[in-house]
Amino acid sequence: MVYKLTFMNEEVDAFKRVFEANPDATFLDLHKALLASVGYSDDQMTSFFICNADWEREQEITLVPMPDTDAYDNMTMEETRLSDLLREPKQRLIYVFDPMMDRFFFGSLNSIKEGHVDGVKLTDSKGKAPKQLKEDDLTNLNAGGDDMDLDSDFYGGDLYDEGDIDMEGFQDLSFDDGTMF
Repeated sequence: MVYKLTFMNEEVDAFKRVFEANPDATFLDLHKALLASVGYSDDQMTSFFICNADWEREQEITLVPMPDTDAYDNMTMEETRLSDLLREPKQRLIYVFDPMMDRFFFGSLNSIKEGHVDGVKLTDSKGKAPKQLKEDDLTNLNAGGDDMDLDSDFYGGDLYDEGDIDMEGFQDLSFDDGTMF
């Protein structure tokens, strides 16, 4: 069997990536093929989500193990085969490539056909992918280096005044006498 999967993104016009995949390939194989097809680095905490017909996220498949929750079992890309969760044409999934800003590709299992393919192969590529991380991503907060001046950079420079802090209730606190913990 061969799965045909298509990924698109609403940020960029005419962006599309189409893959053929062996159902026994893992979500990690698909992850690597997606990254290679768009030229992204492999340094983000990406995830796949199986979605319902309204694109609501259901089961998450993470890059690294996470604690189990009552909502769903923890599934990792390395241990989860595509056939474990993708079983019928038109099934929807999301690939989150920028977790800080919750940016993602919409995906769909277009068809399941007879045949064989090794792993995951890119079969069609249109358009340029969006940047992996947005410019205002929080990971760039300290892009200027370790000598960042918190008073001016973080608190707003001249707008921050220590006199504006109401110290009432803080005068009795001491870290030395063990009363805090």
